[in-house]
Formats: sequence, structure tokens, C-alpha cells
Amino acid sequence: MAIADSMARGGITVSPPKGGIVAEIAGRSYRAILRNDEIERFEAQHDLGIFEMLKRFLGQSTAPQARHVRDLVALGLVGGGMMDRLADDLVRDLPPSENFALRQIAADLVMIAFTPENPEKKSGEDGSLGSDAETDGMSPAASGASSPQD
Repeated sequence: MAIADSMARGGITVSPPKGGIVAEIAGRSYRAILRNDEIERFEAQHDLGIFEMLKRFLGQSTAPQARHVRDLVALGLVGGGMMDRLADDLVRDLPPSENFALRQIAADLVMIAFTPENPEKKSGEDGSLGSDAETDGMSPAASGASSPQD
């Protein structure tokens, strides 16, 4: 358990890994992230794609099963640096009453996996339309819009 103790810290001292989260599990903070290796392990083990899991967490498909949720959390802990066995033991030893909290952690892990690290920001300064502007998806030239004539 020494490794698990070294992975866990209380309060604000734990920072999330790039593209990951800090998960509160059993009263401790752990770094967690789903990288491609962990995603592929999940898909191979469950014959269920990560995109389907995203749909399930978003309520666009059947609800996620507890075994899927628990495995995603354990794999997220592995991605965050915890040894496989310790991650499996930590999640396995949690009571069923923790499944709802684990579901939120798993959903956060899956959703952040699809969030770009450096999303493009559009602003009026770079010549892009601001977020308040409405467009039909066509450029001004293609839509027939033109600048006012002076």
C-alpha cells in the first residue's frame, strides 16, 4: 500500500495530469487519465467502444454498467501512474454505495479524453466571427453577403 499512499495526497496538492483529472476515491485524491493504451484495453476487455461509453454517459444509449464504470476508473488510475494491481484492488474493495461517485469519475475521464488540449479560440481580433455572430456555416462570399458600399 506504500505505492498507493505515495500516489494519494490530500487537498490541493495533487494536480491533474495533462488531459486527465484528480479523482476523489475513498477519501483520497488520485491522478487519473485515460490514454489510448487504457482505452484500447477497455475496448478489448469489454468488446465495447469508448464512443459507445460516451453515448451512455451522455444519456444517448443504455446506462453504463457498474463493471464498465469500475474498469474505466481503475484504468484511469493506471493511466495516472498507479500499478495495475493496486488500481484494481482499490476499486474492487469499494462498496456498491460508491458506484454513483465512480460513475461520475468514469464519465469525467471519458469526456476529458475527447476534449482537445488546446482548443481553438475564435475572436474578432483574429478576423473570426465572435460567438455572438450567427452564421449558416457559409463564408460571406459563398452566402452572397457583401461589405457595405462606401
